[in-house]
Amino acid sequence: MLNYRHLYYFWVVAKEGGFARAAARLDMAIQTISTQVRELEQALGHQLLKSAGRTVVLTEAGQAAFARAETIFQLGQAIPDEVRAAAGGARVRLAVGMSDGLSKLAAQTLLAPVLATPGLHLVCHDGEFEPLLADLALHRLDLVLAGQSAPHNPSLRLTSERVAVSPVEWYGPATLVHKAQVDDFPRSLQRLPVLMPTGHSALRPALERWLEAEGLRPAVAGEFEDSALMAVFAASGMGVFPIGRLGSDGLGHLPGLRGLRRLGTCEGVNEEVHAIRSRRGLQHPLVARLMEPGR
Repeated sequence: MLNYRHLYYFWVVAKEGGFARAAARLDMAIQTISTQVRELEQALGHQLLKSAGRTVVLTEAGQAAFARAETIFQLGQAIPDEVRAAAGGARVRLAVGMSDGLSKLAAQTLLAPVLATPGLHLVCHDGEFEPLLADLALHRLDLVLAGQSAPHNPSLRLTSERVAVSPVEWYGPATLVHKAQVDDFPRSLQRLPVLMPTGHSALRPALERWLEAEGLRPAVAGEFEDSALMAVFAASGMGVFPIGRLGSDGLGHLPGLRGLRRLGTCEGVNEEVHAIRSRRGLQHPLVARLMEPGR
């Protein structure tokens, strides 16, 4: 069998970039660690590390071994917390990644079915799409919510499911949205300052196509990755903004946003939300509850 202690020493050496740093971290003799790593290489039949000046670098075989070791020991670090939670019966951890182009107000609505779970420990990460998928594949996340599905990549072993399709509407503060502007929508966008999602958002191209089809070229006063932040700036009077109905339902519940008024609907434009899971995520009870048919 593979000696996991030897694998651990190799993993630390690779992460620290050398035997001396690894020895200092582990409070062990350099010779002891180098011997253990050599025994691992002998057991696997391939060189894993090679010298590069005062440091060491991974060989191609070492890169493959390190990728698996990273997964193994990341999971191992989570075991104490999971054991304590299981023994105490008091904590249920759910780590969710939210793509930077996704409406955060919509994400809160989608997670609502599990927010009242006793002992819930919800961890939310906001970031770019590709790094979130990498964290999901390494089991650092249980679920990723995004405006697009995961690309086909057999090595990541991820599954995607579209969980929401929400019509897109335009909102703005009362100082900008009044009856004349509503009655003249969408042409009134040509006269109003407009806030838009950034290019990271899967919704941005659809909005640009809709504006072009309507013959509109509004003045863009700002671009935002976070829809909630965009709503805050809109409420201050900066402009009108688009948001999926799934997210707009929560506008009236947030302080400072209750004065926002509906301007009109983007006919034919929808915001999609995709839930992306790893194989481990398929077994998470809260993820399973979120993915129940009809949710």
